[in-house]
Amino acid sequence: MIPTTTIDTLVGCWHSLSELGAALSEEQWKTATDLPGWTVQDNLSHLVGIERSLQGLPATTHRIEMPGYVRNVIGEMNEHEVDARRTLPGAEVLAEWNDLVELRVAALRSGDEAYFDVPMMMPTGPGTLGDFLHIRVLDCWLHEQDMRRAAGVPGNLDGAAAEHTVDRLIRTVPIVVGKRAATPEGQAVVIDLVDGVERHIVCEVTDGRAKLVAEPSSEPLATITLGTEAFVVLAGGRRTLEQVGTGVTIAGDAAHAHLVLSQFNMMI
Repeated sequence: MIPTTTIDTLVGCWHSLSELGAALSEEQWKTATDLPGWTVQDNLSHLVGIERSLQGLPATTHRIEMPGYVRNVIGEMNEHEVDARRTLPGAEVLAEWNDLVELRVAALRSGDEAYFDVPMMMPTGPGTLGDFLHIRVLDCWLHEQDMRRAAGVPGNLDGAAAEHTVDRLIRTVPIVVGKRAATPEGQAVVIDLVDGVERHIVCEVTDGRAKLVAEPSSEPLATITLGTEAFVVLAGGRRTLEQVGTGVTIAGDAAHAHLVLSQFNMMI
């Protein structure tokens, strides 16, 4: 099956990144983001490295001593690609990105079912290229938001890529509410997303398992209302609740709501 909708969503995100990059000054390109050690430019360099790999283009031969925030092999590969472009002007990295996007769009638009069924290892485990595209949307959109926050250019907080990413992150809510926050049996936590992607998330513990349900069976233990951006920085592990500051309101058991939010990092 050809994942046409996912391709359309990914291409839309790529074009949004290109439009953002075209509006940035060199000072903005070199601004630090929420990701340790990475500037706005570094985020795009990371995406360039991944998409080059998926396009079958050679990886950089540049090598550096790994900084302390790199903890695994994937992180090491990312860091080599990022550092290889650190001395370049942001506009040059953007030009590489734009050329690469043309290649990637052509490859995806012309791919047949066999192309998307090619097995590959993903950050979440074994899958196919078609499966991996779902993760590519999340990765590209999250890094776009990292860049926008740091550069002070908000945007693209709704639409297909935003909804795709938020809905993937929501899948992990039962782990947060159930396993990490140890919500009691029969109790529910409600999370309402506003200001961008609007979602009404209800997670209830039944028979020892936290599950997403349409509505709670009784008055929820806690209700958390937060904007899309606050949800993303918490769920993406970009900031802590204390660092988010505003954009979060709580009703019901405040202590339990804070416990849920303190365990909200859903990224692997």
